Amino acid sequence: MKVEVLPKAVLAFTCTVGGILIKALGGWDGALQLLVACMAVDYATGLIVAGVFKKSTKTPGGGLESHAGFTGLLRKGAVLLLVFLGTLLDSLPGGGFIRPAVCCFFISNEGLSVLENLGLMGVPYPAFLRDMLETLRKKGDEPEGRE
Repeated sequence: MKVEVLPKAVLAFTCTVGGILIKALGGWDGALQLLVACMAVDYATGLIVAGVFKKSTKTPGGGLESHAGFTGLLRKGAVLLLVFLGTLLDSLPGGGFIRPAVCCFFISNEGLSVLENLGLMGVPYPAFLRDMLETLRKKGDEPEGRE
């Protein structure tokens, strides 16, 4: 039986790079899982809004545009860079709250964007979801001790 070397090498490389990224982002905990899931759902619903409904607010005609999709991916990459910086800042004495706060802030932003996309598709959603996400975003944006 002949063993395929390339697929195993590709799998090993992918797992190694993925492990390094997950470690750099502070671990595959609930906050990072939810953030990545929200990013994926936001991107997918954005593609549906533009590709099917032609109602995107990101393009002049409302349809799909590769540049808008690419800049969206770059923004999501920049969010992950901020999570990375939050992870590094949490390693300082007195740290431990920055990465979770960054994740919560961007989870709320991504969630609001998903709701916006659903609204553009005509999908109803409970108003308390928007209120909850807006409250979470405001809490994440306030310095500690300020109400």
